Amino acid sequence: MRILSLLIIPALLIVLNQKTQSPHGADFKVSCKTCHSSKGWQLDKETYSFDHNTTKFPLVGHHADVSCRQCHKNLIFKEAKNKCNECHTDVHKTTTVPDCSHCHTPNSWLVNNIGEIHQLSHFPLLGAHKTADCIQCHKSESQTSFDVAGVNCIDCHRQNYMATTNPNHIQAGFSEDCYTCHPSTSMQWNGTGFNHSFFALVQGHATPKCSDCHTTGRYSDAKTDCYSCHQKDYTSTTDPNHSASSFPTTCGNCHTLNPGWKPASFDHGSFPLTLGHSVPKCIDCHTSGTYSSLSTDCYTCHQKDYAGTNNPNHSTSGFSTVCTQCHTTNPGWTPAKIDHSKFPLTLGHSGPKCTDCHINGNYASTSSDCYSCHQKDFQSTTNPNHITSGFSTSCTQCHSTNPGWKPTTFNHNSFALTLGHSTPTCNDCHKGNYSSTSSDCITCHQTDYNKTVNPNHQTLGFSSVCTQCHTTNPGWKPASYLQHDSQSFPIYSGKHRNQWNSCTDCHSNPSSYAQFTCITCHEHNKTDMDNKHRGRTGYSYTSAACFQCHPRGTSD
Repeated sequence: MRILSLLIIPALLIVLNQKTQSPHGADFKVSCKTCHSSKGWQLDKETYSFDHNTTKFPLVGHHADVSCRQCHKNLIFKEAKNKCNECHTDVHKTTTVPDCSHCHTPNSWLVNNIGEIHQLSHFPLLGAHKTADCIQCHKSESQTSFDVAGVNCIDCHRQNYMATTNPNHIQAGFSEDCYTCHPSTSMQWNGTGFNHSFFALVQGHATPKCSDCHTTGRYSDAKTDCYSCHQKDYTSTTDPNHSASSFPTTCGNCHTLNPGWKPASFDHGSFPLTLGHSVPKCIDCHTSGTYSSLSTDCYTCHQKDYAGTNNPNHSTSGFSTVCTQCHTTNPGWTPAKIDHSKFPLTLGHSGPKCTDCHINGNYASTSSDCYSCHQKDFQSTTNPNHITSGFSTSCTQCHSTNPGWKPTTFNHNSFALTLGHSTPTCNDCHKGNYSSTSSDCITCHQTDYNKTVNPNHQTLGFSSVCTQCHTTNPGWKPASYLQHDSQSFPIYSGKHRNQWNSCTDCHSNPSSYAQFTCITCHEHNKTDMDNKHRGRTGYSYTSAACFQCHPRGTSD
């Protein structure tokens, strides 16, 4: 019995050990409750807490929805595969890299960044290649098999190369490397980048088709001579007629590459085409189609202009037919100049027409006397009346050539016209009489003298010689009666100088300047004056008494 017990116990231990060993491997360190519960060994999603990010294969995208047994076939987790092709069938049949993530993401098998993926290949997708279907280049039996495609242009574009006729690539012997002429970034075949630097395709040369110049289909020996392409343009041109005029066939002598042959330039140095000469057509001057021996004489082209001009009439006036003696090349013949130095056309004389002075087309013997042109002005002037006043008919004695006859100057030295005398009109003083007008003030200023009341010049018997008190300032101010010091009482000198403002300070009766007052101006009062003059014979507190004793305004 004892021996039987010794045999049974080890056997039980072996069985128990087998029952408790983990199916995930002996060295699996993760706690069972991370994935399982007491309900059983089935994966309990409610208690599942294993962090797959701690492995080398995070569960993202569709991998998060796959059951564990799909990848972990024998439950020994560390033996699970982590390469794409170890789980996924290679539908591309080894024509691409085995790493699916090179093109795909865990979220979808669809590829949306093929352009970026192709950048890593020997053939980046540029221009029209970006929009091409994969199968257009990778022509395998299955659309998922990407057999190696050639990277040379002709590998895909041989049909395009052979079918092109403008220009015919085969006949012209063009390179099969499309990039020689066509940029890889282009979306279509036009807009070529052919190296045409030896004959620049600019301006008018930029638009034609290749076959417009390369008419024979040959490109290596096409002529660069203008005439080889433009013979038709040359022979059909009539203004001017290039053929009849024997113009050179080197178009560049006159033309640029601008479309339409304009602007055109010609060595016209012997007769510069400036201003008015720059507008006409060639045929306007070269009427006979002759370009080598045309006269440069003005009259040759402008005879009609010369004969048709009537202001002044060039023909009847015998004017020179050399137009440049008076005219420039400005359009319209203006401005025109003539040697008028004998009678300068300045100011008012610069505006009239020639015929205003040169009557009846007479230019050789027109009088320069003022009156010959200005008789009407002389006779119609009334302020002053030049005729009745006997004024000279030589206008320059008083007038310049300013328009409107103003300003005028006259020898008025005997009576200077200054200040207040400078503004009146002539007639204000010269009532039609200019030779014997009096220079006496009262002649013109009688009314001013009579109406003055402060002081009243008439009642006070003031002198009619205005200059005794007044200057020629307008308004009669300032006025000064300097004779007051010598004739009566010193107010411009002595102690009374600058002690008064107006005449009425002393002459309180404006109707009589013979009356005056002293006692109203001074600070003295009668008591003080009586005490001060005590013992003085003839003293009385009156202005007349003050003046009698103090005729010069002094205290003595």
